[in-house]
Amino acid sequence: MNAQNSVTPMYAQQLPKKQVFWTLAGVMLAMLLGALDQTIVGTAMPRIVADLGGFSLYTWATSIYMITSAVATPIVGKLSDTYGRRLFYIIGISVFVLASFACGLSQNMLELIIFRGLQGIGGGVMMTNSFTVIADLFPPDKRGKYQGLLTATFSLASVIGPTTGGYLTDNIGWHWVFFINIPLGALAIFVFLKFFPRFQRDKLKHSIDYAGLTALILMVVPAMLALSWGGVNYKWGSPVIIGMFSLAAVMFVLFLVFESRAKEPLVPLSLFKNRIVAVGNLVSFLMGIGMFGSIVFVPLYLQGVLGYSATSSGNMQIPQSIAVMISSIIAGQLMSRWVGKYRVMGVISMLLICSGVFLLSCLTISTPFWMVIIDICIIGFGMGITIPIFTLAIQNNVPYEMLGVATSSSNFIRSFGGSVGLAMLGAIMNNRFFPVFINSIPDSIKNAVPMDQLTALARNPNALVNPEAQLQLQQMLNQPGLDAGTYQQVMQTLKESLNTAITQAFFIAFIILLIGLAAAFLMKAKSPAEVRAAQHKASTGALPPR
Repeated sequence: MNAQNSVTPMYAQQLPKKQVFWTLAGVMLAMLLGALDQTIVGTAMPRIVADLGGFSLYTWATSIYMITSAVATPIVGKLSDTYGRRLFYIIGISVFVLASFACGLSQNMLELIIFRGLQGIGGGVMMTNSFTVIADLFPPDKRGKYQGLLTATFSLASVIGPTTGGYLTDNIGWHWVFFINIPLGALAIFVFLKFFPRFQRDKLKHSIDYAGLTALILMVVPAMLALSWGGVNYKWGSPVIIGMFSLAAVMFVLFLVFESRAKEPLVPLSLFKNRIVAVGNLVSFLMGIGMFGSIVFVPLYLQGVLGYSATSSGNMQIPQSIAVMISSIIAGQLMSRWVGKYRVMGVISMLLICSGVFLLSCLTISTPFWMVIIDICIIGFGMGITIPIFTLAIQNNVPYEMLGVATSSSNFIRSFGGSVGLAMLGAIMNNRFFPVFINSIPDSIKNAVPMDQLTALARNPNALVNPEAQLQLQQMLNQPGLDAGTYQQVMQTLKESLNTAITQAFFIAFIILLIGLAAAFLMKAKSPAEVRAAQHKASTGALPPR
């Protein structure tokens, strides 16, 4: 029996129920804290930019958080396996709280971006450990319902975050969307200091995979930057974007080389030899591309095509988040009863998501609002099952000493898939909108309005959502030979073109999700006895007693 396999799982140490309860409460509070920050800040960003200036840096406040959080996820997953979850949890929350305080005191956008980057590191630590600690505290046959609770907690933040952010911004000041993290974070730190189990994994001398760590950072950062900047700050074929993707590709190859040779690799490649782990991560990646990459276009459809306000399109997130909460709680209960039934629940969840995205691809310029809500709620019901089921499947099929790295790798792959999907589907939508609009404009308008003005309108159709841009469009169309109905005709063409571009992006997402659905059929089901036996053997090197 080797030293690592002699480690006793935390859930096997007969912890007092009170300690388990308060540790779980702290985990859910940390999850709420990290998820709430992602939803609450978005509402306040327009006011923040108005106060601090630097509109050109608007997207950086969000992008930097995503990048640093993504980098921190797999790194902390491995280190927490080696040195324990408690230390990194407390450090992560502390960094998050201090960075939140600094964000609230920012005097310009550059300062805010720097502190948001630090916040992302703390947030990545919290989110990674939250899902992993559930597997620490509970045996395989009880993890499902608690993983479902975490997903429900994340969805709760999506419901209360925008409203809370709007209230704080309008009535107290945008600084408080950051300051509110301080008391919540302090409470979470107190709970972890008092109740989180002190767990010494082993007394071996460990080595840190510095080469793999460096390669991972130099792979993730340029890839995330390229996905964020491509088609927005730079053209996809520009030297900057191509250069960053090339660097990421080279670092990916080096990362694989380093990990195959490292004594204690940051991400053990042996993990992916496990069929359930490999398939689970593949489905998560495809789900990230198709689902997260597509649902972000729903607000654009509601505002640009149907003409609803930003407030109304923002409110549509509420029923979807409620659907996620309901399904995740139900799925958690079912997962605890159907231990090992990964294929059944994975297929059901992917079917729901595929169905919802397919319905989105059928939207028209006259689709009623309530029908859009039904479509995204179907996706929400699928999300509430998909996220915990694949996390659980991976956790239940890796050695206990690899729980952190396996869980964090799954979270990272799903998030990275979302970034890939957002960039890819955004490029498809933008590239499709231009030719559809130009080809649909009547010749009478093309002859009266300079082509460069029509091209500018097609590249940036602000007239669909911005009253000032609508007034400028009316003035542009005030040309000899054009009647009063021309403006409405152009607006109708804009709406139809945008609808065509968005629904085609939805359809591409649907195709990607179909591949994910097919992959879900490859998940190997296991009986409860097999799951328990595998976990016991992984932890002790022996079969469980009869």
